[in-house]
Amino acid sequence: MAVKITGVEKHSPAAKHALAGCTLLSIDGHEINDMLDYEFYSSGAKLELALMRAGRLCYERVEKREYEPLGCNFESYLIDKKHSCRNKCMFCFIDQMPKGLRETLYFKDDDERLSFLFGNYITLTNLSDKEVQRIKDMHISPINISVHTVDPALRVTMMKNRRAGEVLRYIDEFAAAGIEMNCQLVLCRGVNDGDKLRESLEKLTGLYPAVRSVAAVPCGLTRYREGLAHIEPYDAQSAGEVLDILEEYGERCKRRHGVRIVYPGDEWYLLAGRSVPPYGFYDAFPQLENGVGMWRMLHDDFLAALPEAKARIWPRRIDVATGELAYPLVSSLAQILQRMCRGVRVYVHCIKNDFFGGNVTVAGLVTGGDIIAQLKGRLHSRTLGIPEVMLREERDRFLDDVTVKQLEKALGVKVRILPQDGAGLLRALIQ
Repeated sequence: MAVKITGVEKHSPAAKHALAGCTLLSIDGHEINDMLDYEFYSSGAKLELALMRAGRLCYERVEKREYEPLGCNFESYLIDKKHSCRNKCMFCFIDQMPKGLRETLYFKDDDERLSFLFGNYITLTNLSDKEVQRIKDMHISPINISVHTVDPALRVTMMKNRRAGEVLRYIDEFAAAGIEMNCQLVLCRGVNDGDKLRESLEKLTGLYPAVRSVAAVPCGLTRYREGLAHIEPYDAQSAGEVLDILEEYGERCKRRHGVRIVYPGDEWYLLAGRSVPPYGFYDAFPQLENGVGMWRMLHDDFLAALPEAKARIWPRRIDVATGELAYPLVSSLAQILQRMCRGVRVYVHCIKNDFFGGNVTVAGLVTGGDIIAQLKGRLHSRTLGIPEVMLREERDRFLDDVTVKQLEKALGVKVRILPQDGAGLLRALIQ
């Protein structure tokens, strides 16, 4: 595929060879179809680029340090378009969103390149045998996979895609090729838990060390499920039963391999009314990007940073908004901070997710409209702390398109964006 080079990084090899505006045809004879091809084939120290420059075919020899970025920019980051999801999963959160939100929120990606580059999870149903072979040839690793179940027929039922069962063979192929995988299981009550969960854990943990971690989380259910399959939300008893299975397999792996491999999502402990495990439970936190272990890491890192920060704390008052799931943790940390520093007052507010409803309790899905409706006239200070996960990447807008400036105006406060790491959260609260 011919790829237009729209610009180059300053002082890069591409800048030295004036590649801006050229059309890249190949690198060392290899066609460039997307960013993975570009990154892989441009990593060498000596390259031969086939280019169209001012309408003429030419060849450019480039010498650079091995793995030094070539420095080309393209119209889109992936070069190619994102691959959209072809599944219709019974638990898909996007299918449970109300109409009228910004268009980008409705895009379902299922792109193996985003898995490698950004840690996104893929279902494998978008992959062809040719793409699987490319992953093995390039040794693209690790890959994050949404497995949900290893029962082929059940996977087809859950994902409403006839390929969902047959592509499970790719997991074995990746394992045989030495490709590392992180797997996730989104569990639906009475569907893929119980004995089906045991079957999945038996299979996936048996592929260690290729499968280096397995996370399990409960499915999120909103009030917008008209026309979708009925799924019963987990309660304390059913969450505890799932947790017993996950911990059983985790302990078994710990004894056998020295690492747990199986990591329950934080939600299971809070739903079951059990204490979140200690820091060492999570080994090297391999599923932190999936939110697993975040509760413990935030808690312990906050406390570790507190003694050193105590001398720099000035008297202050701040309100903090968070979701129902994180409320007990943030409240606990606020109480500890106030006991150690009597001049500090942190007022933590639990925001119920009326926008999505259902069992949606995570802070990242709290909307600006719910914050305004529930906190108007209830604040104790002129500063409101908002977890950064509530905002889009630009840190200016909530899911319902309420902006930070609109929130500030509606509540008469200055918004302070709170980092998700413990030390960063402490700094934001006391500065």
